[in-house]
Amino acid sequence: MNLFRSLLFWIVLALLGALAAQFLLSDPGYVLVRFRGTDYTTTVAAMVIGILVALLLLGLLWKLVTLPFRAWRDRSDRNARARLGEGLDALHGGHYARAEQLLGRAADEGHDAAFARVAAARAANARGDIAAARAYIDALDPKHATARAIALGEQALADERPTDALVALDAPAAQPLPPRGLALRAEALAASGKSAEAYGLLGAMRQQHALPDARLDVLQERWAAAALREAADANALADVWDRLPKDVRNEPEVVLAYADRAAALRWDEAALKAVEQALDARWDESLAARYGTLPVAGRAEQRRANVERWLQAHPSSPALLLTLARLDRAEGRWPQAEANLHRALAQGAGAEAWEEFGHVHVGTGDMERAQRSYANALRVARGEAAVELPGRELRERIGDSAVREIRDEHGIPRLAE
Repeated sequence: MNLFRSLLFWIVLALLGALAAQFLLSDPGYVLVRFRGTDYTTTVAAMVIGILVALLLLGLLWKLVTLPFRAWRDRSDRNARARLGEGLDALHGGHYARAEQLLGRAADEGHDAAFARVAAARAANARGDIAAARAYIDALDPKHATARAIALGEQALADERPTDALVALDAPAAQPLPPRGLALRAEALAASGKSAEAYGLLGAMRQQHALPDARLDVLQERWAAAALREAADANALADVWDRLPKDVRNEPEVVLAYADRAAALRWDEAALKAVEQALDARWDESLAARYGTLPVAGRAEQRRANVERWLQAHPSSPALLLTLARLDRAEGRWPQAEANLHRALAQGAGAEAWEEFGHVHVGTGDMERAQRSYANALRVARGEAAVELPGRELRERIGDSAVREIRDEHGIPRLAE
């Protein structure tokens, strides 16, 4: 296609030249030039040809005169490009001092100055010279305001200065922010305790493909949970919760954040209901464990009924068994609490179960076994083996026998009465 265009251009140019020549030759015209008393006469055609030849000679002369300068400039450009490439290679390889030197020289020579200075700032940051990095960034041309804002935002976030990052990224000259700047601004908002605003930027980040979708999904859950924890009062908490998509409201981390904040605000019914709905929608051990530790009053019978209903579907859940033991302890049902704790330990419960054992033994007045239980909780938390309690094996056999009898009779796990 390019060959066809070129051929068509030269054909049209030749036709125009032929028409011009025919026009001039049919009536060559007459030109009189008088200079200092001398007359010069010629035809229009000869004059046009002479002017063209003169322009051609002047062009050739200019080329010859500027040839050394152009050769020197081309050589400088090649050297600058070489330094830029070597500097980026050194930066990638971790030779930060050499990278900074090469990239700084490339920037001073004007070859991709903005890009080279930003890379030099990264090299200076990597070797811990914050002042040099800031100097490279400050040397950026004002027309590269966006690049400067992104570089300052990255440096501020690396130094854990999210407020300074927001100031740099919100500069009017840097607007609108590109995808990288948008991601940095959202990160700075989250780090500044403004997770709700960071969550609000997720839509624009998805639209601009600022981050991979998998990463955005993780941030969506994290920022939603943080926004719930940052809610100042019950109204703000409800507003954030209602704006979350349904699938996000079933994520364990988000539900835990909502339940914890609701319980802290004495919104007990909302805290329990959120955990119950999430567990009914999708089972999660962490939510089951939290259900038994929510600092709420009342609804003991309903909570027990929910736990026993979930145990029918998840009979080997250590979190549910531990939760049931906590409910038993709260009601003073010490034998049932101890039996459920033995079952929870058998299913893999850890330090929390041993701590609960300590609480149960304190409630029954057995301080020696309580102390040993608390000590076991510390041992298990450190990854060490627990120490057997006095008389534990006998009670464990009795409890296991009762559980087996109930399971054989009904086919489902029930409390050992």
